[in-house]
Amino acid sequence: MEEMEEKLAEESFLSEDYLRQLMAVGEVDILVAVPTFNNSKTIASIVSAIHAGFARYFPRARAVLINPDGGSTDGTPEIVRSAAVPDPQAGRTLRTVHRVSTSYLGTSGKGSAIRTAFAAVDLLRAKACAVISPDVVSLTPQWVESLIAPIYRDQFDYVGPLYHRDKFDGLLVSNLLYPLVRAVYGKRIREPIGGDLAFSSRLASHCLELDVWREDIAHYALNPWLPTTAMVGGYRIAQSFLGVRVQESSGPALSLPATIRQVVGTLFQALEEHYSFWSSQTGSEAVPACGTASEAASEPARPDCHRLWQTFRSGTHDLEAILRQILSPETLDAIQAIAARCDEESLFPDELWVRTTYEFASSHHRSVIHRDHLVQALTSLYCGRIGSFVQQHLDAEAAQVEERIEGLCLEYERLKPYLLEGWSKKE
Repeated sequence: MEEMEEKLAEESFLSEDYLRQLMAVGEVDILVAVPTFNNSKTIASIVSAIHAGFARYFPRARAVLINPDGGSTDGTPEIVRSAAVPDPQAGRTLRTVHRVSTSYLGTSGKGSAIRTAFAAVDLLRAKACAVISPDVVSLTPQWVESLIAPIYRDQFDYVGPLYHRDKFDGLLVSNLLYPLVRAVYGKRIREPIGGDLAFSSRLASHCLELDVWREDIAHYALNPWLPTTAMVGGYRIAQSFLGVRVQESSGPALSLPATIRQVVGTLFQALEEHYSFWSSQTGSEAVPACGTASEAASEPARPDCHRLWQTFRSGTHDLEAILRQILSPETLDAIQAIAARCDEESLFPDELWVRTTYEFASSHHRSVIHRDHLVQALTSLYCGRIGSFVQQHLDAEAAQVEERIEGLCLEYERLKPYLLEGWSKKE
């Protein structure tokens, strides 16, 4: 207990209320963190499902649910504290399950919230921690077991999610983030920005020691920084099938430019930090997958191709001066030729898309213009790529779309030397 008190004194970014609650909990085996901000509509069912997961799958474990709240004004923390839980007898729970809810200090954002979870894992000596989004209405108790068990029982250090997606769901992941992370880092992490994940105490302690908490990732989520950090550190990585992910919006959704600025900007920043690791990686290898894939089916959404093409055409025209600073003349000429046609027969080829993203990453590294502006300039080109991708696969089966994504990944791997060449280029 004295050692815990000394550690608590060092964690100045934790509120006194949070520290007192952690002291009252004592050491635990497993921890689930649910970062919230105005999630009163969904949080009660989330808390209930997590407690049911504790009771059903970890009845002998010492468990705690941590709720770092970002300043909710709709009563979310009060609901967390008072939410009903399943009958302990039904789940044969053999230990007390604790619940902690408090506002966190510092920069508002999911990154700061997860930092408090890292600290709680470290202080409470938890063996495994899962982070679950507060607005996933498809959450079941099985998710707790699927995320925690590979860490708690099989000694993995990071577990990412595997969701069942329709063919046009998660296009930013399938067309940019997954193939780029796979080609650069050499691991096939299918959901590098998954909002539901798990990590070990070893990885939590490592992340707490890194000097990143005053940077932009502290404002946003830590993905894709967290899985890439785990890969670079040599930690054991797995993925776990969770099934369909249905999310209820708790507020205005981020615009596409803001999403790309946050997510792609964070990934480009990770490339900067991890260059000495990924520059020597070649090819890619599979990552262990735990559980069984879901066979659930639903009607795929159809993005508005006409609107995507309009954004592509106008952005390519309006941002020409900026794009000339970022892209090679050959790449920009090819993109402008597509924009000039911009009809249902237009295609944005895989090779051109890969060269485009690699040139953006290299120009970000060299800071050819303000980095935020650079990343946001990718938005219109992304719309062109997605308009082309959707148009090509309107009548395709999900398996055919997955084959196409695999082909795109292989193109990213084949052209990785092009990224390395651009990275080392001098102004």
